[in-house]
Amino acid sequence: MKKYGLIGYPLGHSFSKNFFNEKFQSEDIDAEYVNFEIPTIEDFPKVIAANPNLAGMNVTIPYKEKVISYLDELDKDAAAIGAVNVIRFERGKNNKLKLVGYNSDVLGFSRSIEPLLESHHKKALILGTGGASKAVNYVLKQLGLDTLFVSRSRHNDNTITYEELTPEMMDEYKVIVNCTPVGMYPKADLCPAIPYECLTPKHLLYDLLYNPNTTLFMKKGEDQGAVVKNGLEMLLLQAYGAWEIWNR
Repeated sequence: MKKYGLIGYPLGHSFSKNFFNEKFQSEDIDAEYVNFEIPTIEDFPKVIAANPNLAGMNVTIPYKEKVISYLDELDKDAAAIGAVNVIRFERGKNNKLKLVGYNSDVLGFSRSIEPLLESHHKKALILGTGGASKAVNYVLKQLGLDTLFVSRSRHNDNTITYEELTPEMMDEYKVIVNCTPVGMYPKADLCPAIPYECLTPKHLLYDLLYNPNTTLFMKKGEDQGAVVKNGLEMLLLQAYGAWEIWNR
């Protein structure tokens, strides 16, 4: 039996395990999907060693960037982004294992947000600076948008803090993507600290979160007439993308 899995910490919120095990059952595929909740990335080689029938893995918070040093190769998107969420296991001569990193968040986010973009969507604010935000930034730039990261502290010239968001900036940046865990169940009464009163019907708010279905970030956007979308479609698309990568 082939085994697939997910590394991250914590994994209580994980969608992948149920999604893939239901897929295996409904399509009569002889495989199982397991969560590997590891408190440190240094435990990753132990997971590989203890599970010789692993055929592919997903990677989630907080290891999308940290896992790269353990891989043998990256595809061009993952290399350009600097973050990995899919690992393909390739076995060559003498069963020698080669780990190749991919980023199916690119496919998922691109296909999910592109139908919502309009001509006035020229600039985007990306809330958060983790692995997912790097994929989002990569996609938005490919789609022709200028991007600016928003974080609790400044990291570089392309990052500002939440306190620095002005009404003028909010008017200029009509697309806002939440790549932070703020507002995720069970802390659904929280939302990123942006000036929601500056939002208009020309704004697009995209939340990578999908639990709850409508986050407070989205609700506050809706109250101002903004177009909103959660991350469930992206999640499904990137999961299908992962399966395609493992089974090439």
